[in-house]
Amino acid sequence: MNKTVEQLLARSNRLGADKANTNYAGGNTSAKGAETDPVTGEDVELLWVKGSGGDLGTLTEPGLAVLRLDRMRALPDVYPGLDREDEMVAAFDFCLHGKGGAAPSIDTAMHGLVDAPHVDHLHPDAGIAIATAADGRNLTAEIFGGSVVWVPWRRPGFQLGLDIAKVKQSNPQAIGCILGGHGITAWGTTSEECEANSLKIIRTATEYLAAHGKPDPFGAELSGYGALPEEERRAKAAALAPHIRAIASRDKPTVGNFTDDPAVLDFLAHAEHPRLAGLGTSCPDHFLRTKIKPLVLDLPADTSVEDSIDRLHELHEQYRADYAGYYQKYAAADSPAMRGADPAIILIPGVGMFSYGANKQTARVAGEFYVNAINVMRGAESVSTYTPIDDREKFRIEYWALEEAKLQRMPKPRSHAGRIALVTGAASGIGKAIATRLAAEGACVVIADLDRAKATEAAAELGNTDVAIGVAADVTDPEQVRAAVEQAVLAFGGVDLVVNNAGLSISKPLLETSEQDWDLQHNVMAKGSFLVSQAAAKIMIDQNLGGDIVYISSKNSVFAGPNNIAYSAVKADQAHQVRLLAAELGEYGIRVNGINPDGVVRGSGIFAGGWGAQRAKVYGVPEEDLGKFYAQRTLLKREVLPEHCANAVAVITSAELDHTTGLHIPVDAGVAAAFLR
Repeated sequence: MNKTVEQLLARSNRLGADKANTNYAGGNTSAKGAETDPVTGEDVELLWVKGSGGDLGTLTEPGLAVLRLDRMRALPDVYPGLDREDEMVAAFDFCLHGKGGAAPSIDTAMHGLVDAPHVDHLHPDAGIAIATAADGRNLTAEIFGGSVVWVPWRRPGFQLGLDIAKVKQSNPQAIGCILGGHGITAWGTTSEECEANSLKIIRTATEYLAAHGKPDPFGAELSGYGALPEEERRAKAAALAPHIRAIASRDKPTVGNFTDDPAVLDFLAHAEHPRLAGLGTSCPDHFLRTKIKPLVLDLPADTSVEDSIDRLHELHEQYRADYAGYYQKYAAADSPAMRGADPAIILIPGVGMFSYGANKQTARVAGEFYVNAINVMRGAESVSTYTPIDDREKFRIEYWALEEAKLQRMPKPRSHAGRIALVTGAASGIGKAIATRLAAEGACVVIADLDRAKATEAAAELGNTDVAIGVAADVTDPEQVRAAVEQAVLAFGGVDLVVNNAGLSISKPLLETSEQDWDLQHNVMAKGSFLVSQAAAKIMIDQNLGGDIVYISSKNSVFAGPNNIAYSAVKADQAHQVRLLAAELGEYGIRVNGINPDGVVRGSGIFAGGWGAQRAKVYGVPEEDLGKFYAQRTLLKREVLPEHCANAVAVITSAELDHTTGLHIPVDAGVAAAFLR
């Protein structure tokens, strides 16, 4: 790897690892240097700059755009002016070197035109606090003297690059600038100097705010708006979550994230929070994810859940009307269509913040950005007055043709994107295969199992906590079921898809089946499925988004085999629960279906736990040959594996079968005696 690139990546990763320097996916870095042109064999000057959509903390070489500097420096000669500056983004493509790497971002001009070998553009809270202060220009001069120069707000683009290049040229003593309403830019002759200058600007701003800021920037404490005790706070959050998700998902289903970060609770406990929240965020990276402002519940922390829900719905209608008014006021004939009028951030005094997005990562990052915005407001209000860019400028960015083009380039969502699945008994066997498949199809997955450690381990195999979490749950215990569903709600915002998979089996003839054998199997599978479905259905109804409940039943629900009275009876119970719940929950758009597998031997916890040996004895075959035995008695002569059950769950819960409910799908390779009649 080119040494210049190595240094750039190392610097980027260090800066991006500390959220005091920049938010996730925010800002960009660059370096200029020489590399041999493989065509001419001569050195060519290049610009390496973080490409569109990347994150500094995790940036790697494929995330860099690579452009020829001679062509970048020629662009001002063909610049058609501010009214047509968006055309310059397409011009970047004609400056790419070789395959060009990642797509150049809108900030590429800033990096290419500034006459410095290394440039950083960052979004630190302390820097944005100065950038959004009403007297930010004077504060910049007071804090930094002439070493950092104020640049008035300008939408990111080619002209801003020209502005910063001129500032650098006119102020040879400067190490960087404060971009009004936006962030900071720093430069240096070496990578080390550039990084040091970036950190110096951030540190100096932070120290100034700490030394000169007033202690109560958010005003006096509001009586009754302080944080509830933790247990009460989280219980209220869980009770409100499905209703709040319904609010955030009227136009388009979303995934949620909840946080009771102390910064959020403190903000909501003080008198100025309604005014400041109403002003919205300022940094473009922030409001593109948080929308221009949040929805804020205007009731004390101890307000009942029922009254809070009623008021939230009233506020939602007002929010939608306000957003539609904002769109209509600033939209031009060629503006993209309004993307939705629901809030992305919802603040509940005493409880915390709910944030929403197309997936968990987007929702979580939106929440992180609003915490950044709170920190910015605190800093600006402590030394001045928080004054974000105006709504017209926000609209110009939110409905920017370039932003719309970026959205249109995004890949088509996977079949289960935006859905939240809870799978019981999912640390192994069929349940694990189902969880794995649903995660692969884009769902957020909650793996529930008796063994918390195994559940957590299985979840970690699927990805980080934006993808899956593991929870402990004995499905025979209503309190543990309630707690598991609550954890799902607080982790991802709600529940859309439940798979009743938890089970066990004891193979005995009638006269050897004890009352304990009978009760154990019925408690886990009949009662357990009932409890899980009941708890999940309440969430689904409150969300008003429909949903899916799937029972992993068995061919034994319709096939009468020997020495299997308790297991087969309880599977028949589950099979009829499917029909009963399909009939009852259809009015809420909740579909209920079942999967009837034949014996799944490989990867099955049930079979490994003794059931395999028992069934092998019944059929008079070696246990290691039981899978082959089952396969040979089917019409297709194929063994049924956990993945085949997972395939059926993925299909029956997909949009392609959204008109199907009350159905049992055989996954048995063809057992004629189990044909549904």
